[in-house]
Amino acid sequence: MHFFSIDNSFFEFWGYPMSYLEFFGTVAGFVAVYLASRAHIWSWPIGIINVTLFFFLFYQVQLYPDMFLQVFFFITNLMGWWRWIHPKPYEEDNKKQLRVSLMKRKQILGIGLTGLAGTLVMGAAASRLHEWLPVIFHKPSAFPYLDSFVTVMSILTTFLMIEKKVESWIIWIIVDAVATYMYFAKGIKFVALEYLIFCFIAAYGLWNWMKEYRSYSLSSTHV
Repeated sequence: MHFFSIDNSFFEFWGYPMSYLEFFGTVAGFVAVYLASRAHIWSWPIGIINVTLFFFLFYQVQLYPDMFLQVFFFITNLMGWWRWIHPKPYEEDNKKQLRVSLMKRKQILGIGLTGLAGTLVMGAAASRLHEWLPVIFHKPSAFPYLDSFVTVMSILTTFLMIEKKVESWIIWIIVDAVATYMYFAKGIKFVALEYLIFCFIAAYGLWNWMKEYRSYSLSSTHV
């Protein structure tokens, strides 16, 4: 189990001790997000490796909502993998995969309100975990409301990713920016750097998916 301990150093970089857990979890996450920005189906199985390693990492740095988020991500990576392989007939492109699409205004409003309510409820619960379950959670949750925002919005946006909604990348940019600050403040700086890079990958994903959406729109008007 030494591999899963943040105290087990893989190497040191500019005085920063890098654990096996943080290094390999971060690399897997980077590859998974890059592939997602390319709408590549291998983003899902590689994402499974990432979330498994991050589950152990976030527990050890008291980011409990993020820890629970990895369980959700594990399940949705399996769901996304299956969904992209098995689109409905009218959703297929010439590669037999789900098409990129835009959200409706009601969906955007619903996501915003759900995200706000979920953040408040989860943040309140996360701030009390060490009191309710002291045997499991020995220390108070770090940044309970910020962490809950990242968790709730990540959950909602993952479902949008599964359905290939363009707006998912806009939300990811916001979530990744908040996560970058939070992880840096908690001292997991390699993860913080990864999420800073994720902001730019998300911007690229937004541009790339919009390009795909426009290509579908143009092709449909010429049919």
